Amino acid sequence: MKKLLFLVLISFCWADHHARNSTLHHDRIIHVHETDPSLYVEVEQTKVISFRGGNATLPCKFLHDSVTAGSPSHKIRIKWTKLTYDYLKEVDVFVSMGHHKRSYGSYQGRVYLQRASENDASLVITDITLEDYGRYKCEVIDGLEDDTAVVSLDLQGIVYPYFPRLGRYNFNFHEAQKACHDQDSIIASFDQLYDAWRSGLDWCNAGWLSDGSVQYPITNPREPCGGKNTVPGVRNYGYRDKDKGRYDVFCFTSNFKGRFYYLIHPTKLTYDEAVQACISDGAQIAKVGQMYAAWKLLGYDRCDGGWLADASVRYPISKPRRRCSPTEAAVRFVGYPDKKHKLYGVYCYKA
Repeated sequence: MKKLLFLVLISFCWADHHARNSTLHHDRIIHVHETDPSLYVEVEQTKVISFRGGNATLPCKFLHDSVTAGSPSHKIRIKWTKLTYDYLKEVDVFVSMGHHKRSYGSYQGRVYLQRASENDASLVITDITLEDYGRYKCEVIDGLEDDTAVVSLDLQGIVYPYFPRLGRYNFNFHEAQKACHDQDSIIASFDQLYDAWRSGLDWCNAGWLSDGSVQYPITNPREPCGGKNTVPGVRNYGYRDKDKGRYDVFCFTSNFKGRFYYLIHPTKLTYDEAVQACISDGAQIAKVGQMYAAWKLLGYDRCDGGWLADASVRYPISKPRRRCSPTEAAVRFVGYPDKKHKLYGVYCYKA
């Protein structure tokens, strides 16, 4: 519970100009105490973990003056917003007051209050998307009283580095965001990259993150990557010009609802033939994020290079072996071959 204590020191000085040595000082200390506020918001946990396509309940409860709450005209307003990375902007998610309820934007039809008890303001989010990841603020307003609490929604998934056909260091921030989105992903946050580094991600090329910073994770220090004698960690270039800065990007993806597979075909394919082959099979050519999700979350393993939607060729190895990926489980990157080469198969995705 919150308690307020004010200490006021008031000094009065009065000098008797008719008596040279008769100066009086009056000091009074006034203590003002305020009892517990009539409204207090609390959360049972500050982080909730879910996955794309799943549901999550963001906990929030409020305690309030029972006398005030019981009055016939009493209406408590509950508002949920999503916080941006710089805290300067909030995105409306859900508002409830009495019988009136409203959800906003992409949350429409997917959010509601749990209402397990009279003081329960917990928010339920259904059919979670990648964009739902982030920090949410629960605000409860009761007349002139209000209080807030913040809960983070984290997602199970994988972070991966990405660069375009043009080569490394070719994205500004906005292009990086679009590139991740085009590959069924979102641009990763620092927390997501940090967790990936702790899980062993090592990448020597700097990439954009969602807060506009440029960083890269190093688990094995070496000369080209900050120095051989440096400690492992996430190297930080700081915040860069989002329009003029040119770097790679770190993307994040999670579970998907569908089937990722290597298409069995009698011949190798050009890129255009690969796209058409997936369509003929009732699917679409798979995206890079879908391959990473299938590899990391489903253990998908295939030692055949195949075209993907961005015209790159890759293959996922969950069980390291000679001629495939002898030393580590990884998504192996073949490159961006000439689209007219009939050297590869194709990976498809069927929703």
